[in-house]
Amino acid sequence: MSWLWAIIVGLVLGLIAKAIIPGKQQIPLWLTTVFGIVGSVLGNWLATKFGINETKGIDWGRHLLQLAGAVVIVGLGDAMYAAVRGNKRHT
Repeated sequence: MSWLWAIIVGLVLGLIAKAIIPGKQQIPLWLTTVFGIVGSVLGNWLATKFGINETKGIDWGRHLLQLAGAVVIVGLGDAMYAAVRGNKRHT
C-alpha cells in the first residue's frame, strides 16, 4: 500500500510543481510522477534533518518541503529532458 501512496503523492506533487513552474514543461506524465516521487522523498529527508517530519496534527512543514523538493526536481528534470531530447523550451 505504501507504493500506491508514493505514486499518488508523486503524481499530485508533480502536477502541482508543473503548475507552479512558469512556462510549458516538456516532460511526459510518467516522468512527472517519478520526479514528484523523488521530490517527495527529498522533502521528507529535509524534514527529518530539520526535525519536523513527525508533528502532532497536519505536518505542514513536511508537506511544504515535499512540494519545494518536487518543484526543484521537476524543474531540473524538465531542463535535462529538454536538453537530451534537443527540444527548445516554449515560454
